[in-house]
Amino acid sequence: MEKNYDMLKLENQLCFPLYACSREIVKKYNPHLDNIGLTYTQYIVMMVMWDKKRVSVKELGEKLYLDSGTLTPVLKSLESKGLVSRRRSAEDERVLIAEITESGEALKEQAADIPPKIACCVSLSPDEAKELHRLLYKILGTI
Repeated sequence: MEKNYDMLKLENQLCFPLYACSREIVKKYNPHLDNIGLTYTQYIVMMVMWDKKRVSVKELGEKLYLDSGTLTPVLKSLESKGLVSRRRSAEDERVLIAEITESGEALKEQAADIPPKIACCVSLSPDEAKELHRLLYKILGTI
């Protein structure tokens, strides 16, 4: 009996269009992020920092689905740019805290026009975008 390998076809994979779409969207971000001196990963870290102001590195990694091997060099780079600072928690020195700096907070103004520019590049209605957002977070919630 011959095995059915249809599920190994690229067009039958859910992961591939998610992967390809993610790469293409990040490419759309790059010119805008170059203007403010950030990579995409630095940008998503800064989005959390603009919102939270002060956060443990562990919590930051959990929120962004990034491991410490990825997050540590990103934070070091942001720190060298003067956008965030890192220090040990006074309550528990095992905990590393990231905190936004004044320069990091000021960068928020320059970044504010990026999301609308990217939204124009995606051919989804607002309802479709909202539904896709819901579905993607549903998937993330089960992983």
